[in-house]
Amino acid sequence: MPDAPWLTIIGIGEDGLDGLSAASRMALEEAECVFGSARHLALLHSISTKTVEWPIPFSDGLPILMARRGVPTVMLASGDPFWFGAGSVVTRELQPREWRAFPGPSTPSLVCARLAWPLEKTAAFGLHAAPFSRLRPHLAAGARLIATVRDGDAVGALAQWLTASGFGETTLHVMEALGGPRERIRAARADGFEMADIAHPVTVAIEAAGAPALPRASGRTDSFFDNDGQITKRPVRALTLSALAPRAGERLWDIGGGSGSIAIEWLLTDPACEAVSVERDPNRAARIYDNALALGQDRLKVVEGAAPEGLADLPTPDAVFVGGGLSEALLTHLFETLPAGTRLVANAVTLESEALLATWRAARGGDLLRIELSEAQPLGTRTGWRAAYPVVQWSVTL
Repeated sequence: MPDAPWLTIIGIGEDGLDGLSAASRMALEEAECVFGSARHLALLHSISTKTVEWPIPFSDGLPILMARRGVPTVMLASGDPFWFGAGSVVTRELQPREWRAFPGPSTPSLVCARLAWPLEKTAAFGLHAAPFSRLRPHLAAGARLIATVRDGDAVGALAQWLTASGFGETTLHVMEALGGPRERIRAARADGFEMADIAHPVTVAIEAAGAPALPRASGRTDSFFDNDGQITKRPVRALTLSALAPRAGERLWDIGGGSGSIAIEWLLTDPACEAVSVERDPNRAARIYDNALALGQDRLKVVEGAAPEGLADLPTPDAVFVGGGLSEALLTHLFETLPAGTRLVANAVTLESEALLATWRAARGGDLLRIELSEAQPLGTRTGWRAAYPVVQWSVTL
């Protein structure tokens, strides 16, 4: 392998060659081949270097590029190749000495420069192939968000989604071809959006207004989760998440998912968290995914099946919650198959399940907590306390 990098990744903007640095221009002159999308290659106008249009789907181009390993090659990407771009994908199998990158201004940098928004306080999303609901946890009065979308039609669809989600008062800044001669910026409210001539590439800057924000603390209101009554209620859910103690990048098994509230709130703690919800009832399994999608957590994996059989071949968890299907066989399976250090939290409502947890706690240690809650309810012309079924919670580290 040569000492000099054979692959140069260049971030190109809508101003084409005019916006490239001297180092980028030199790399283009020295390359034997330039890879890029049709739009990117058109920005170069006339160059003498051989050009190759990157195929669709994107993955089809990777073996073509790697076949040139060792031959001076340029790959074009939009703006900063490592912001929702191809940079991290292309370099995944390469050694550091094999490649170099010359990034251009990223879309968030250009948007904030046009609108005078503080970049460090503005969340940014790539929604070309992702659901709009990924914005939901970040929507709050006064919040500023940036989203790249597939095309002009997607902007109208975004406006409709915001309106349906209660954020029709939101202002959308529609920003076309930022940084180039075709740049155009217009604004409209989501609930009155009528633009029909939006050109690609397009970015939407969002100033949110409207419905209540999704709370940040664990124990969101039960109404956020569609359910058939099988749900870990808000106060108990908050205590359960506290016992599970999610950390960035960790994975949860949510066994007996019900409405999926535990797994979804686990994911909401950090974008790097992962979760698998295992549910034997097909209707509940479908509802779990719908709840996850509505709250922007489409990365939740839902497995339809009973435990422990449904746990086969799942990636190893850092924590496990048993909210349904608690049994001697399940606990035995978990302790025999999961690695030491795995955190386990199990909730019980029936006397039989409570006795099971007490027995296992005596043998394995951990903490046993009895949760008794009452809510104020009308009692004739006055108010009294209505007690919920007590919940016994066992938390232990394997």
